[in-house]
Amino acid sequence: MLPNEGGTTHQRPVMSYDIPGGCFFIHGKRGEIMFKKLKEEIDSIMERDPAARSRLEVYLLYSGFKAVRSYRKANWFFRHNMKFIARMISQHSRHKTGIEIHPGATIGKGLFIDHGMGVVIGETAEIGDNCTLYQGVTLGGTGKDQGKRHPTLGNNVLVGSGAKVLGPFKVGNNARIAAGAVVLTEVPENATAVGVPAKVVRLNGEKVGCSSKNLDQIHYIDPVAEHLTDLDSQVRNLRSAIEEVFENGLGI
Repeated sequence: MLPNEGGTTHQRPVMSYDIPGGCFFIHGKRGEIMFKKLKEEIDSIMERDPAARSRLEVYLLYSGFKAVRSYRKANWFFRHNMKFIARMISQHSRHKTGIEIHPGATIGKGLFIDHGMGVVIGETAEIGDNCTLYQGVTLGGTGKDQGKRHPTLGNNVLVGSGAKVLGPFKVGNNARIAAGAVVLTEVPENATAVGVPAKVVRLNGEKVGCSSKNLDQIHYIDPVAEHLTDLDSQVRNLRSAIEEVFENGLGI
């Protein structure tokens, strides 16, 4: 409380710095909203990472969590046309965490970057809610095109270790991209993309969820292996047919 000229007192105004993900509110409703969002981000990591032992561990030690928090600060400056400060924040975060997120990217809630080293997210990339990225993932562009040049991930998308998603196309909701895949074309909803270049594999028409119960990166159908198996079967059949012809004395 502060005294005024008449001797009465008035309440000190609430000070707030409206920078999502990185601001500090002395008190008030906005402060409650900020801490609620922070708790939701931490809880989403606790749900999906079996190695997470406590919320304090996630808050203090998880590089992916720190990188996303830094991104949200940088994004605020970027949207308010203070792009130099935005890039300075993002580059500082890159050196600290090994994760490079352009401040111009659009990222929804609940993004979990596990381990994170080598993750790159481009300027026009868009990421929906509750997505999971593993180490070495690149959401990049192709060439020097202006405008939209990076991919858009829907909600609940999982991208496995070392996968590269390159170009201005959409990866649908609940899709999964296998470790090491190079995705150059659109991936439909509830599907997986496997291989180099990646091919879409539908799982018997069943919906593929990417919740905390379904984070498997390796048990996918490999379309290349299936094709090779089919060719091997055809070769065996042809060999048997030829051997049968010679055994019957019909060879030339």
